[in-house]
Amino acid sequence: METPQRILVCGATGYVGGRLVARLLEQGYEVTCLVRSPGKLSKFAWQNSPKLRVVAGGIDDATKMDEAIGDCQAAYYLVHSMQSAGGGYAQRDRELAKCFLKAAERSGCQRIIYLGGLGEMGPNLSNHLNSRREVADILQSGRVLATVFRAAMIVGSGSASFETLRYLVERLPVMITPRWVKTETQPIAIRDVLRYLVTCLQVPETSGRTIDIGGKDIMTYENVMQITASKLGLGRRTIVPVPVLTPKLSSLWIGLVTPVNSRIARPLAEGLRNRTVCRNKDALRLMPGECLGIEEAIEAAVGRTRDGLIETRWSTAGEMPHDPDWAGGATMQDKREIQVNGSLEATFAEIKSIGGQHGYWGAGPLWSLRGWMDQLVGGPGLRRGRRHPTELHYGEALDFWRVTKLDLNRQLRLRAEMWLPGDAELDFTVRPITSDSTQVEMTARFRPRGLMGLAYWYSVYPLHGFVFPVMLRGIKRAVESRSGGDPNRVPESAAPASSKTDARTKP
Repeated sequence: METPQRILVCGATGYVGGRLVARLLEQGYEVTCLVRSPGKLSKFAWQNSPKLRVVAGGIDDATKMDEAIGDCQAAYYLVHSMQSAGGGYAQRDRELAKCFLKAAERSGCQRIIYLGGLGEMGPNLSNHLNSRREVADILQSGRVLATVFRAAMIVGSGSASFETLRYLVERLPVMITPRWVKTETQPIAIRDVLRYLVTCLQVPETSGRTIDIGGKDIMTYENVMQITASKLGLGRRTIVPVPVLTPKLSSLWIGLVTPVNSRIARPLAEGLRNRTVCRNKDALRLMPGECLGIEEAIEAAVGRTRDGLIETRWSTAGEMPHDPDWAGGATMQDKREIQVNGSLEATFAEIKSIGGQHGYWGAGPLWSLRGWMDQLVGGPGLRRGRRHPTELHYGEALDFWRVTKLDLNRQLRLRAEMWLPGDAELDFTVRPITSDSTQVEMTARFRPRGLMGLAYWYSVYPLHGFVFPVMLRGIKRAVESRSGGDPNRVPESAAPASSKTDARTKP
């Protein structure tokens, strides 16, 4: 088997995939990324590498898949549909795995590499882990040799597992938990996962094998929680396991307290009831190297989170939602403007800092209330925060928004991912008036679904008259205080701040 020169990565915008591409490029490999939304790669420093080729398309598009894999000697499959396909993720994962395998068999690809989940064999395997097992079986059923890595909890800054742990122990000094906190697991640091994924390319003996990977330590989830609390500088948590908490109830609780919504939390919670410990030592035998222990892994994740150095984050994975066709049907719109005594660049930088710890310029309490209401129905609420306090990129999750357009110093568009009876977006547009004054336009759009959608719009519309002016004045105040401008000074050539609202429009 020849050493691969060009490698395909499917799932490059995900938590593991985004980091893997960087490591492959560092090792001198040429990389092809098949992505549905190429704009989501804009946040990565490696996006302009001369060794990178990007193909826009999905795995279920045979033409695009053939184009992407055609000249690749190896292909990584790092795709999981849990975030985008809801309850039907298992069926969707089977379909995509079959498409991927067929394309690999049509090409000259010599090996497939897949990252699945650890879990004891048997009929009691959770739906989530069983789906991972099904994908592995499909990929290993073809003519192309497939290496299947199986990992338990992956610990790293921005991972779903670490984010869930962090929020649970930060917010709950006393926890009533299911019995699964006594289940043993073997967590692994993200850096060790990446080392195995890259190293296997140079170890032909890994082809066609199922290889369990884990860190140095085997312990219960309760122990992992206590270590996380310690590394966060918190006191010991009181954990009370009870037998009556089902995975459904557990997922609702996780969804209420952590950034992981209940739809995603349920399969994760179900998977925690299975013992996830390595069943073989092939990884250590074929790819020697010491892995981090759980304390070192959590300490590294805490440090990078504290320093804002989160390379990838679980919430940015998944397909981008299709933009609504705002020209079709009745669309509600609320448009308001204000003039800011500050440069275009300073004004847009302030707008780009929206959400997360920065908040919403004085309207935070009402947005927090809306976030709490969203959590009650299983939405993300405001818990996801943002990956970085000042940087923002297309496709990123931001509180209960998703960045669907980012045109530097011109426009920022956020699409709502909170529960709504319709499609909603919040749009900020800036334009220069003079060299030191800027016009800011903020537009809320909503396309209702049925009578429920109409009732929702007219119930919240009066609140816009308070929330949106507060936000605009907050932007103005923040920019002018930093630029040394006088908030009360309006240039003679500038028109006064204005607001324009249209209850119904067809843009």
